[in-house]
Amino acid sequence: QVQLVESGGGLVQAGGSLRLSCAVSGRTFSINDMGWYCQAPGKRRELVAAISSGGSTNYADSVKGRFTISRDNAKNTVYLQMNSLKPEDTAVYYCNAKIREVYWRPTTDYWGQGTQVTVSS
Repeated sequence: QVQLVESGGGLVQAGGSLRLSCAVSGRTFSINDMGWYCQAPGKRRELVAAISSGGSTNYADSVKGRFTISRDNAKNTVYLQMNSLKPEDTAVYYCNAKIREVYWRPTTDYWGQGTQVTVSS
């Protein structure tokens, strides 16, 4: 059974840094795009950053220049380095991966359990 396991959230002061990790466990045929989403209370879940299997990235305008997404394909892991954090970055962060478990099945979205990031002013 495929699972996404996140780690690295926590409480940090404004201007600080955090690094989130998300590891895919279980048997997979291919892992395509991976990404991080955030959801603040009362708001919709929105894309923070995404990375293709080839390493192409895209970012929400609000995090450009502060956050960096990367992945280690050998470890089936995606990372989000978060620098210069602001109170408005406070949210639950979810890892997403588009995975094909076996070649005869379509690609499916998988989600991590979410990790809380809180930035104090």
